[in-house]
Amino acid sequence: MKHFILLCFALLIRINALAQPNIVLIFADDLGYGELGSYGQKIIRTPNLDQFAAGGLRFTNFYSSSALCAPARCQMLTGLHSGHAQIRANFEMANGPESFTDLNEKGQMPLAGDAVTIAKRLKEAGYTTACIGKWGMGMADTPGNPNQHGFDYFYGYLDQKQAHNYYPTHLWENGKPLSLPNPFMRVHTKVSAEQATDSLFKSFIGNSYSIDAMAEKVNGFISGNRDKRFFLYYPITLPHLALQAPESAVNEYLGKFEEQPYLGDQGYCPSKYPRATYAAMVTYMDKKVGELLAQLKQNGLEKNTIVIFTSDNGSAFKTGGTDPDFFSVNGLLKSHKGSLYEGGIRVPFLVQWPGVIQPGVIDQPWAGYDIFPTLLEVAGLKNQGGLDGLSFFNLLKGAKSNLHEFLYFELSEYSGQQAIRSGKWKAIRRNLNKEPNALWELYDLNNDPSETTNLASRFPKKIKQLATIAAKQHSRSPVDHWNFMEKAKNVP
Repeated sequence: MKHFILLCFALLIRINALAQPNIVLIFADDLGYGELGSYGQKIIRTPNLDQFAAGGLRFTNFYSSSALCAPARCQMLTGLHSGHAQIRANFEMANGPESFTDLNEKGQMPLAGDAVTIAKRLKEAGYTTACIGKWGMGMADTPGNPNQHGFDYFYGYLDQKQAHNYYPTHLWENGKPLSLPNPFMRVHTKVSAEQATDSLFKSFIGNSYSIDAMAEKVNGFISGNRDKRFFLYYPITLPHLALQAPESAVNEYLGKFEEQPYLGDQGYCPSKYPRATYAAMVTYMDKKVGELLAQLKQNGLEKNTIVIFTSDNGSAFKTGGTDPDFFSVNGLLKSHKGSLYEGGIRVPFLVQWPGVIQPGVIDQPWAGYDIFPTLLEVAGLKNQGGLDGLSFFNLLKGAKSNLHEFLYFELSEYSGQQAIRSGKWKAIRRNLNKEPNALWELYDLNNDPSETTNLASRFPKKIKQLATIAAKQHSRSPVDHWNFMEKAKNVP
C-alpha cells in the first residue's frame, strides 16, 4: 500500500510538471522588421514563418532590448533594459584582423557569474535547458560560459566575431571546440576585379554549413527530451553577414534580379551573387524554423510547446554586400542596426501555442526585456522582482494586461543615443558623446512610423515629461564608456 501511494504521488508530480509547456525561443540575427512576408516582404520567401504568423499572434510594435547583438541578448535573458543591464554594447575582448583567427578567439565581455537569467530560473524549476546558436557573452573559460548561466547544453558560436563565418573550423559544445570539416578562411577579405574568379568566390563556401550543424543539434535535443519539460533557446545566426549560403539555396534566387558581384570592399567576404545570397539566407532561416516546427509535431509536442520567434535588432545597414533598400528590409521604418530610430530596434515578434493562443495581432508596445517575466509566468514561476520587464502572458491568453508606462533605450555606440517610447510618442536624442546637451526629437508613431516629422517644438511639455522619466533610467556601469549618459545634460 505504501509503495502504491508513493507511485501515485510520483505520478501526480509528473502530471503537474507536464502541465507547464515546453518553451522554444528562436532569436534571429539582424533580421529587419520587414523581412518576413507577414510583415510586408514582397521579394524574399518565408513560407514557414508566414504560416506560423497566421496561426499565432503577430506583434506590430515589438522592440528588441537593444540595437546591437550582445546587449540585446544579455538584456533579453536577464529582463533588464539598457540603462540597467550589465552588457550595454558590444565589448570585444580582442580587436584587429587577428581577432578573427582561431588562435585569437577571445569573445566578448563575459556575462557576470551571478547574473540571473531566465535559463537559470527555468532550470531550477526542473526544465532541461539548451542554447544552440550564437552566444556572444563570454568564452568557455570565463564566467560568461553559457553552461554557468542555466544551460545544460550549449552548441554553437561563443565568439560572435567567429559567427561572421558560416563555414568555421569548429563550433563549441559544452566548453570544448568541436571540429567541422572546413578549412580555415579569412572571411574579411577584399579582392580586385581581376582576382574575382569563380574559384575565388567558391573558396568562401566550405564543406559543413554551421546552420545545418546547429539544426541537427536542435532536432536531437527536441527528440531526446520529448518526455521532459525543456527550454530551447535557439539564437540562429541568419541572416547576419557574411554573405554565405549553400549553392542549392542561392540557386533558388538566381536570375530573379540584377546582380553586381561584391568584392569585399565593405568588409566580410566577396560574393558573386550578393542579392541572391542574402535572399537565400533569409529563406534558409525560414526553412530551419519549419524543420523545428515539424520536429515538434513529429514528437507529439506541438500542443504542449510555446514557440516564440523574434530578432536581436533591426537589419544591417548597407555593408558587406547587402542591399537593404532593394529588399525593403525594415519596411517603412527609419535607419538600421545600431540606431535607436525604429529601424534599429523594432523587430518581428511571433508567438504560437496551439490550444492556448488564438490567432491575432497585438499592437501595444513591448520589448525584449519583457520575455523573461513572461516566460516565468508561462512556466508557473514566481517573479522575484528586480526586473524592468513586464509579463504579457495575459495577452497571450486573450485577456487584458498591464501595459508599460514607457520603454527605455540607451546606446553608447554610434555616437551615443537615448530613446524612450510612451504610448504613441517616441523621443530620441543622438550624438551625445560629442554633444551632451543634444536636443530631443519627438515623433508620433501612430501617424508617423517612419519618424519623418520632428514635433519637439510643438509639444515641449511632452518632451519635458519624457526627458524626466528617461533621466531616472540610467544606472552607473563599471565600463566607463557606457556611462556617457552621466555626462549628458537632461535637456527638455
